[in-house]
Amino acid sequence: MDDFQSLVGRLLVAMPGISDPRFEHAVILVCAHEPDHAMGLRLDRPAPGVDLKDVLTKLKTEAPDTTAHRAVLIGGPVERERGFVLHTDDWLIDDASMAFGQGLAMTGTREALIAMTDPVAGPRRSVLLLGYAGWGEGQLDDEMGENVWITTEADADLIFDTDYDAKWSKALGTLGIDPARLSGQSGRA
Repeated sequence: MDDFQSLVGRLLVAMPGISDPRFEHAVILVCAHEPDHAMGLRLDRPAPGVDLKDVLTKLKTEAPDTTAHRAVLIGGPVERERGFVLHTDDWLIDDASMAFGQGLAMTGTREALIAMTDPVAGPRRSVLLLGYAGWGEGQLDDEMGENVWITTEADADLIFDTDYDAKWSKALGTLGIDPARLSGQSGRA
């Protein structure tokens, strides 16, 4: 694929009328994108009734009071029991953290969870996500061609923003798009 362009480190913003209701108003950070697969984390959907303190307690790990009411996000429909810590790349574990994009990393270890609770030694910004969004060979590229998604730069303030209800609108706003003016109809010129 000579014309392949990786979307790693960019945000996918769902267009109105997306045929999969699981991704309605989704904002997804692309963490991996190759011609044969893609992987991303949804940034706008808190897991109902679960916060970081609950997860740490369930894992029998010290859960400081600062972790109460700190949202855990549903990163996507694939492997929902698997956790990923999305964080700034000022904190990394050799052979466990995957750095990507501009100043971002993803780590799926207990150490990353513990680091989230340490304001001195842990990453500057972080969020725990359960599951991920995945695409098979050419699937994301096909969806891009069908105008299912638009892309924008991944801005750390937007990525780690805790106003989850407004994240989709804010992501569109970075492109100068008013969500109220978007149509659920797609087509090609």
